[in-house]
Amino acid sequence: MTGVVDWSVEDLGRQGVVRPVVRAPAAVLSMAGEVVDPDDPAVLQLAADLVATMRVSPGCVGLAAPQVGVSAQVFAVDVTGHPKVRTVHGTFVLCNARLVEASQWQKGREGCMSVPDLTGDVKRAGRVVVAGELPGGGEIEITTNAFEARALQHEIDHCAGLLFLDRVAGAHAIHTRKVYL
Repeated sequence: MTGVVDWSVEDLGRQGVVRPVVRAPAAVLSMAGEVVDPDDPAVLQLAADLVATMRVSPGCVGLAAPQVGVSAQVFAVDVTGHPKVRTVHGTFVLCNARLVEASQWQKGREGCMSVPDLTGDVKRAGRVVVAGELPGGGEIEITTNAFEARALQHEIDHCAGLLFLDRVAGAHAIHTRKVYL
């Protein structure tokens, strides 16, 4: 699929609640999330909450359920306006997402709201196909590249109990986050 995903949080008919973001070393961040029913009202509310929390968090381009303390395979992504994007599908939430294809591997710097003081150099696919389910029903397959591909892989990792720190090549690839005034 190319273009904007035909789904929005408004489709859920729910108001999202901003939730606190969990920080490492919280146990929920290292546990594989549970497979969810995308039609479950609790999952629909979680989807709305993830988008609401992401929207009020400066620089945030993705947020997974474990980052708000819920061990579930649900995440939100929106890379719109980020300077490193090539392909943008808008704001969307995926449940039970999985990587179907991955190619064009390259190293890039990543950060995370759950590890706010560090960034790391992580090798990820520059082109991916990701399959998942939309909250409220409907399977989808997203083909994307560049920064959006990196964001999707980062959030899929969160749902599997992995942080970007688990993917760095060693201590030399971890950096103190720079703060720009």
